[in-house]
Amino acid sequence: MTLSRRGLLGLAGAAGAAGALGAGAPGTQVPGTQVPGTQVPGAPGGRVRTGFEGLSADGYAVLAGQRVGVITNPTGITADARHLVDVLHADAADGHFDLVAVFGPEHGFRGTAQAGGSEGAGRDPATGLPVYDTYDKSGQRLADVFTAAGVDTVVFDIQDVGARFYTYIWTLYDCMRAAALAGKAVVVLDRPNPVGARRAAGPVLQRPYASFVGREPIALAHGMTAGELAGLFAGEFLREAGAAPRLEVVRMAGWRRASFFEETGLPWVPPSPNMPTPGTALAYAGTCLFEGTNLSEGRGTTTPFELVGAEGVDRRWAEAANALELPGVWFREAYFTPSFSKYSGKTCGGVRLLVHDREAFDPVRAGIGLLVTARRVWSGFAWRSDQWIDRLTGSDRVRRMVDAGAGVEEVAGDWAAGLARFAAVREEYLLYP
Repeated sequence: MTLSRRGLLGLAGAAGAAGALGAGAPGTQVPGTQVPGTQVPGAPGGRVRTGFEGLSADGYAVLAGQRVGVITNPTGITADARHLVDVLHADAADGHFDLVAVFGPEHGFRGTAQAGGSEGAGRDPATGLPVYDTYDKSGQRLADVFTAAGVDTVVFDIQDVGARFYTYIWTLYDCMRAAALAGKAVVVLDRPNPVGARRAAGPVLQRPYASFVGREPIALAHGMTAGELAGLFAGEFLREAGAAPRLEVVRMAGWRRASFFEETGLPWVPPSPNMPTPGTALAYAGTCLFEGTNLSEGRGTTTPFELVGAEGVDRRWAEAANALELPGVWFREAYFTPSFSKYSGKTCGGVRLLVHDREAFDPVRAGIGLLVTARRVWSGFAWRSDQWIDRLTGSDRVRRMVDAGAGVEEVAGDWAAGLARFAAVREEYLLYP
């Protein structure tokens, strides 16, 4: 049986859990729950206040008396660009809580590692805190890390980009599951979905294709914040498996679903080495699909995921893509030479995405349109031999339909029913208007 948000809250209250999922309209509380940060007034000029600001304004009440570990990376900053680990370390001196550990995800706590890598364990030179590596760890193995670190509560604060295959949300999922196994609490400090979160888009993962780029059946572009996903993970997946931890979501103030990152008033820090700007994030849910092909997704250039191409591709691809008349985006013929990754040091032809209407733009359909047209106009097109595209899309359906000559609308129609079911479940866990 799966549980809606209402069911999750009911169980949390009945069990007398120390932490519960915050819900309801901004500035309100659901009976029997605590929602730290929701009483924080809106910031001057309409700037969004992050979950960390709510936590701090509340005097760190939810962490009182706890030994705390933080899983974060360079994006875990305050509105004035201080890192929250530095701030927490200083504020912990008052004795309300004890900061004892830092946990690094993929790319590492300091964010120096490329995709598929981490920085390993060590010690933070600024604070002297031990840094533990969580990458490629889950289940009991990760629970043992939390136990070894001696924490009571794991705090999560990482900027997501809104795509199922961006691994930080699955780091959150794995940490929640491991925390439950180890008897630890989880506190999620919420941040904006940088590409807006009005709706979900794209195919929903099928469980046989689960991996670290998609543990559970959610849409490719989920249209949720990390805090909202934490509630969905607990209510729909982890509680069903008997592995939901005590959970507290510290909400943002002043954020609305239709907002893009540039409207938040917050500083942008690249969440990973190949995510330099909010514009990169806007295209990523579609163009990252090219990781499953023999074309470059623009890694090794200054505009990764906004450039896609390969040796031997010419202007016909941009012409074919523009002929689809996909809303909100133009495709410009482009040439580039990656400095690393696919086609390193070689001149590639391809397309550059130019998004001219962010509200109309659907990155997943744009990505499918580019796959469809690339296969039609470039004889060298091939999928990766390990069928990585199936992990990225969540099943073999997209690959098989593109190979059969299906068009964008036919491919999108194939996932419509699953997306509608996910959208209905998603609605139960949304925390913001």
